[in-house]
Amino acid sequence: MTPAAFDVVVPTVGRPSLPRLLGALAGAAGPLPGRVVLVDDRRDAGTPLLAAEPPPRVAPRLRVVASGGRGPAAARNRGWRETDAPWVAFLDDDVVPTRDWLARLAADLAPLGPDAGASQGRVRVPPPLGRRRTDWERHVQGLERARWATADMAYRREALARVGGFDERFARAYREDADLGLRVAAAGFRLVAGTRRVRHPARPAGAWASVRLQRGNADDALMRARHGRDWRVRAGAPAGRLPRHLATTAAGIVAVAGAVAGTTAVAAAGGAAWLAGTAELAWARIAPGPRTPREVATMLATSVLLPPVASFHHGAGVVRWGAARRHARPAPPAAVLLDRDGTLVVDVPGSRDPARVALVPGAPAAVERLRRAGVALAVVSNQAGVAAGAVTPAELAAIHRRIEDLLGPLGPWMVCPHAPEDACACRKPAPGLLLAAAAALGVPPERCAVIGDTGADVAAARAAGARAILVPNAVTRREEIARAPETAPDLPTAVDRLLGAGPA
Repeated sequence: MTPAAFDVVVPTVGRPSLPRLLGALAGAAGPLPGRVVLVDDRRDAGTPLLAAEPPPRVAPRLRVVASGGRGPAAARNRGWRETDAPWVAFLDDDVVPTRDWLARLAADLAPLGPDAGASQGRVRVPPPLGRRRTDWERHVQGLERARWATADMAYRREALARVGGFDERFARAYREDADLGLRVAAAGFRLVAGTRRVRHPARPAGAWASVRLQRGNADDALMRARHGRDWRVRAGAPAGRLPRHLATTAAGIVAVAGAVAGTTAVAAAGGAAWLAGTAELAWARIAPGPRTPREVATMLATSVLLPPVASFHHGAGVVRWGAARRHARPAPPAAVLLDRDGTLVVDVPGSRDPARVALVPGAPAAVERLRRAGVALAVVSNQAGVAAGAVTPAELAAIHRRIEDLLGPLGPWMVCPHAPEDACACRKPAPGLLLAAAAALGVPPERCAVIGDTGADVAAARAAGARAILVPNAVTRREEIARAPETAPDLPTAVDRLLGAGPA
């Protein structure tokens, strides 16, 4: 195990706890990560993420990237694709690693063989002083028993690449970690428990936090669609109260319907059942708590709302995800940006003859599959031969017409004609070509995927915030392959992966 054998990714919305986390990492004994990637997931990232300079021990390794406020799953995907270490350790921005966390993480990962895809840390939620936990604090305490919680979870890069990372349809910090764990296990990897520890203080929450949490019932519907009826058992998730919430809500509906219809007996029976269900829920939440007047009042008020709100979100999730295929993959990207030489066509250095254009094996079928899936296309290509005089713009255009004769329309062609020493903003690994292609297609860069054959393609994708799949060939360097977040043996396999038709 070398000091750079793991990187750390922290999705954040700029909570005040973030500097404390960075300070704990800087003060922890053990090998430092190769990179610490902070993923700024604020919708409006107009202000600096950090108000003060990060600790000197961490600062040289720190990188801040933005994910556009699309939720923790998308933020973690943005983050791990910025890294290149064999392992990626995910931390929440409100945890505090212990002073030996880095050393224990290294010790947890060192003995793991290639069949191990993940290592889970231990989360401790400290109790309040002098009183019992509130309902919200008991909810946070559930992290101590949660399986695969990304509050502290390290994944092998190969495992993340094989399953395509986090499913970004989970827009909240709920179930995206269990979904990933189930998919990594289904891919044949072991998920093991480590010895490292973090503290996760229960941050303050408003009186209606428990009502807002009921949105997670829609995510549970997606979990069932993806993983089957027994997903809770396999993910170690508690059964929850949804059946009782549905029964209580149904009783309330019966009571109202009976009253409207003037059927007193039906209204009374429904009302009694609703009252019993609501009272049972309220007491189940009040009894283990501090029972202060404020807590009791909050539990009474929210217990009236929880059953119908939970039922509504459950129904919305069933409607939205009920037709989802079991073990369905994340949605394909909105656009795929393709490198030219070595990716679409066989690289013939210095060629200016359209007759010498030869497609890579499987290119026609792969490109057609993307079109049929409704994925927009563009080509992004460095062509320094123009600057060197090896090929004229007219000859380059003729080659591109020949490629489209063979493959059909490929969308906008974004070409950098500059030499490397020109230090332009468009030549890969700079992101200029990719950003221009995304703008021309009307697609956010983070909804794009890049397929290329060099480290420059991968670096440009990272800089633009896009997903990258490297398809190595004879000229791809070994270190480029090792650093790539995802690789595929050929273009058809890369397309399969993006469309969710093959092993992810």
